[in-house]
Amino acid sequence: MNRVILIGNLTKDPELRYTPNGVAVTTFTLAINRPRTNQAGERETDFINIVAWQKLADLCATYLRKGRQAAVEGRLQTRSYDNKEGRKVYVTEVVAENVQFLGGKSGNEGNGYEPSPAVAKPQGRSNDYDPFGDPFADAGKPINISDDDLPF
Repeated sequence: MNRVILIGNLTKDPELRYTPNGVAVTTFTLAINRPRTNQAGERETDFINIVAWQKLADLCATYLRKGRQAAVEGRLQTRSYDNKEGRKVYVTEVVAENVQFLGGKSGNEGNGYEPSPAVAKPQGRSNDYDPFGDPFADAGKPINISDDDLPF
């Protein structure tokens, strides 16, 4: 079983790129404090590289920013490549399958996010889409879902 669940803060804004085939890929790093302090009484931090693909990549690039807290669920992946000096470099990262946008960094006002104007809104969403708004705002309205989408 290969399952990873992390909660941490972004160290910088996510980087959105596209493969030659037009597939969106976003990378970012989560800073995660260790639960215990070291011998000097300081809390150590791990920096974990995260990769998100396709629609999830677009959402992460749109709504995540430096300092923002996020929960990432995915799988651990190790890959390698040869660098410019011809040495093999190994990279370990988490391939995100689910990302939850959590509270903003301390001191933020409002809901803690500002979508980047350079990134398009996710398809099928209105321009006023707010992932942190009232989840029951559409209560009582019909839901457009097919039987194929239900897990049972």
